Amino acid sequence: MLVRFDPFRDLDRLTQSWAGNRPSVMPIDAYRRGDRFFVHFDVPGIDPDSLELTVEKNVLSVRAERSWQREEGDEVLVSERPQGSFTRQLFLGEGLDAEHIEASYDNGVLSVVVPVAEQAKPRKVAISSDGGRGEAIEASSTEA
Repeated sequence: MLVRFDPFRDLDRLTQSWAGNRPSVMPIDAYRRGDRFFVHFDVPGIDPDSLELTVEKNVLSVRAERSWQREEGDEVLVSERPQGSFTRQLFLGEGLDAEHIEASYDNGVLSVVVPVAEQAKPRKVAISSDGGRGEAIEASSTEA
């Protein structure tokens, strides 16, 4: 399971609203479908070569850069799009397979697929009766 807790997210939003800045974090959607987790990061206007996705222990980190090189003589009328380096981290639960993460970038969206680890998938468990002398009864475990 993906861990969703970020103790500083609300503080960052509050600070940015006081400063009159737009949020500079990468908005995400995350969901589970079957035995895989999907995470979509909005990173419009990002050069795919500047994207960096790393996994260290149970932390998935995304880093991206957006820059606009002003030329001499440019008269900037409005500059609302955040520039610079952006990062986002997600904590991966113990039941996920960090070795087989897949990622793709299309139309300004970085999509990451994190499979559930084999040991965390539902499996059948044999149950014996009569102190082990009788027949085994099969039972299924269910997903939580």
